[in-house]
Amino acid sequence: MQNVTFNDVTDIDETWTEEGAELFFDRVREILRERELTITFTKKDGTERVMRCTLDPAKLPVQENKETSTTRKINTETMSVFDTDAQGWRSFTKKSVKCVDFTMN
Repeated sequence: MQNVTFNDVTDIDETWTEEGAELFFDRVREILRERELTITFTKKDGTERVMRCTLDPAKLPVQENKETSTTRKINTETMSVFDTDAQGWRSFTKKSVKCVDFTMN
């Protein structure tokens, strides 16, 4: 596979339908469940961040089963992933993504 690059946020807004962007990120989520990807995005403070991340259950930390009575609202504008370098959960706004590197490491 090859890299997918977005020049800036307006590229997504002007050339992608909302449905097309959602399909793309659904596919990214599927791939993340199988292996690591490198995602470049713009942080809220305006700096660029390159992050190796995954959702592969074999690479995620073991979590205790805790019963909670609170329900979390699902935010469809962000994606939560496990940062393999920082060994912690991170999230980014989908519209801030500049590049997704699908190449194998």
